[in-house]
Formats: sequence, C-alpha cells, structure tokens
Amino acid sequence: MDVHQNARTTPHSREKIVARALRGDSARQIAEDLEICESTVRKWLGRYAAEGREGLRDRSCRPHRSPAATPGPLVDWVERLRRQRWTGAEIAARLQVGRATVARLLHRRGLGRLRTLDPPPPARRYQWAHPGDLVHLDVKKLGRIGRVGHRITGDRRHRVRGIGWEYVHVAIDDASRLAYVEVLPTERAAEVTAFLWRALAWFRRHGIRIRRIMTDNAFAYGATPVQALCRAHQLHHHRIRPYTPRTNGKAERFIQTLLREWAYRRPYPSSAARTRALPAWLHYYNWHRHHASLHGDSPVSCLRAGNLVRLHI
Repeated sequence: MDVHQNARTTPHSREKIVARALRGDSARQIAEDLEICESTVRKWLGRYAAEGREGLRDRSCRPHRSPAATPGPLVDWVERLRRQRWTGAEIAARLQVGRATVARLLHRRGLGRLRTLDPPPPARRYQWAHPGDLVHLDVKKLGRIGRVGHRITGDRRHRVRGIGWEYVHVAIDDASRLAYVEVLPTERAAEVTAFLWRALAWFRRHGIRIRRIMTDNAFAYGATPVQALCRAHQLHHHRIRPYTPRTNGKAERFIQTLLREWAYRRPYPSSAARTRALPAWLHYYNWHRHHASLHGDSPVSCLRAGNLVRLHI
C-alpha cells in the first residue's frame, strides 16, 4: 500500500482507534492522543460500524458519479475507429471531440500508439545442434575516432567531422556462439569475400567445418565473388526475409554485446587503438565469458575437449 508521507492515520492506526473506542474511550480523547480531528475519529468509527475491518482500508479518490464523463458509446466509437488505423486527429474531427479527450481515451484503452494494433509476433527461438551447421554473418558501421567523443565526455561542441567510417564484420556460430571479428575499411564485395574466406579458415582451425551461412540482403553478400566462394566450399547461403533482422538475431545480439563491451566500453584515443583492443576482448568472449544460452559456459566449451589445450594461446 502506498501511504502518503504526511498521512496521520494508516490502516494499523485506524484499528487502534477502533480498539480504543471498543474499550470505552471517547472520540475526543482518542483524537487528542493521536493529534487528529475528532471528526476523523468519528469517520473511521462509522466506517467500521458499517463495513467492519474492510471499511478501514483506503478508498479510491474517484467519485461515485461523473456526470461530465465521456459517454460509453462514444468511447466505443473512438476505439472502433482507432482499430481501423485512424489517427487521433481524424477521430477527433469525425466525432467532434477534443483531441486531448481522444488521446486520453486511447491511452486508457492501451491504443495510444498505432504499433499496438499490430503486436510483434512471438519470438521463434532455434539453435542448430552442431557447431558449423550455421554461421551468422553481419556488418556494423562504426565512426572513426579522432579524439575522445561525446559518448564519453558528453560534450558535443568539439567534433571531428568528415573522419569517415570503418566496418566491423562478424561471423558467429549458431550452436557454440564462437565468434570471429575483423575491422575492415569497407563493406564491399571484395572485403566481404576476403573476410568470409578468412573466417572459414579460422573456424576450420578450431575444428569447425561450416556448412551453412546466414546473411541479410545487403548487396555485397549477393555479389558474384561471395557466391563463387560459397559454391567452392559447398556452403548453403540463407538470406533473411526483407525487413526482418530478427531472423539473423544471433548476429544482431552479438553486435550489441560487441559495442557495449568493446567499442564503447572505454575512451579510445584513436580508431587504431580501438582495433588493437579487439583481439583481447574477442579472446575473452570466446574462452572466458559466461554465456546465458550455453548454461553459463563459454563458447569454446562446446568444442571438442581435445582442441582446448592446443588452441588456448
């Protein structure tokens, strides 16, 4: 129960009022001892006589009657038009009701935003059984660093403009969450092809043969060099449905972790310093970071035990 900080009576003290009254104390004496009005004491005694202990609880401040309230049929019409994707301004003009009234009614019905009319579909989680069955690929664009930026200092007055971008290419295994990352100057087909070739070799050194890859619909992933590399290594290339990045959710979620724990974790004096810090963080992620989806184990724990000592360098 949320009691006002200046409240003189609470349900517990009201029960004491009733108890003293039942012992024979007068309302005036009880009021003087508790430093409250005599009318307050009589009010709680009256409620107790009419409703018992339930009458000592706080009641809603809402009045019993609201003659000026919006009629129920009009409220139903507001909801009906909203479910037909009418805007608040259109509903107000059509029903001759104030826009503030329409906004309040829509908020009360949980329809304040149009997106609530189409709730997102339930998450469909999946995980392939063996490492290499599917590897997710994605690219994240990062601004180059000329000096410590506003994300750290909070000062937007001094910026290094026109410094350009660099691109973080990621490959994460669906079953083990083992990740391979590179920072490259572009996201063109040549860079993507070279990254995929090195990722295949890196996973192979860890005892993983990749059989499928999943990407978004970026132009570079559909380019001829990438497709030729997939055919040469017998990779099945799955592309997600347009405008549904959740299909490639493991890569998206890994990028969030990458940005939070590496890219924006501390102030870097330059882009080169940030890139130099990547291998150490990636080693920590693959070998030592506890992963919730792996029951607290690290990604490397999903590999064959014989590879652990040989690969841990």
